[in-house]
Amino acid sequence: MQKNTPYILFLTFVLLVTVSFFLLIKDFLLACFWAIILAVVFYPVYQWINRYFKNSEILPLFLTMLTIILVFVIPLLIITLMITEESTAYYQKIQSGEINPQVYFQDTLALLLPKFNKLSHIQEISVEQISASAGNAFTQAVQYIAQQLPALTQNILNLIVQVALSFYILFFLLRDGQQLIRKLIALIPIGDKIEIELFERFTSVARATVKGGLLVAVIQGSIGGLLFWFVGIPAAFLWGMLMIVLSLLPIGSALIWAPAAVILFLQGYTLKAVILLSVGIFVIAMIDNFLRPRLIGKDSKMSDYLVLVSTLGGISWFSLTGFVLGPIIAALFITFWDILGKYNQASNS
Repeated sequence: MQKNTPYILFLTFVLLVTVSFFLLIKDFLLACFWAIILAVVFYPVYQWINRYFKNSEILPLFLTMLTIILVFVIPLLIITLMITEESTAYYQKIQSGEINPQVYFQDTLALLLPKFNKLSHIQEISVEQISASAGNAFTQAVQYIAQQLPALTQNILNLIVQVALSFYILFFLLRDGQQLIRKLIALIPIGDKIEIELFERFTSVARATVKGGLLVAVIQGSIGGLLFWFVGIPAAFLWGMLMIVLSLLPIGSALIWAPAAVILFLQGYTLKAVILLSVGIFVIAMIDNFLRPRLIGKDSKMSDYLVLVSTLGGISWFSLTGFVLGPIIAALFITFWDILGKYNQASNS
């Protein structure tokens, strides 16, 4: 017992120092997380570029990081600013009375529920009441998005620091990532085979979520937004952004374009409804089946219900970062229990 005392004491100090270190960098953990995710997703790109510039160490790194900026950072920044600008303009129109969401919802409900007021068991609820509630909820949602611009402007310095730190860490992860993984495998005392399996699981889910899920969602939402604009639906850009968010989930963007097609049909715009429904079924819905397997390749997949629950839980816990972190935690959870099951089977046999 006494022989183990120094080792236990040492492990205690290791744990205390580790916790202290994470508390020290807690404000920058988000930057570290995105640096790791970007390194995992774009490391194959770095390897591909490195094959053409074997005599230079810096140039492949520079070109890879430039690719990340052009493919990931700039589009994300543009989309964020456009959402905020569109929301602000739309909210100003609501406040000036140019747009009245309550009237829109009232007209829609009147079309969908022509006999609503004749239902005896809910006589106390009227179309006007529901439309007022829906209109207020829509207005508040638009207002919330519009109010994020001042907050974004106030935190611009912090955002610049976080992005700069992410790319600084990313540089070293791309260059020394394989060595770091080998060191971690050697240091973590739970068995090399288990650690390699965990790293592979983390890598596959991160790539599947970002490369497959995010890109497919952006394509589907962009097509949906353009389609809404083409058929003349108000706030097409905002609806497109909402379709991007829903496309990240197994629920899909059909929750937006399918009801919109029904409403257009009930309003008498049959051609527009047919166009919306046709593009939705044969283009937007098929993109998921056509592009996702090619973008994800052999990366691991999880059940749709698990993706849905873990993504929603991740967003609830970690804000927008949760759409990546949630599925990763769920995948590691499954992997740990699978490994535990294998060990139990091996012990019993």
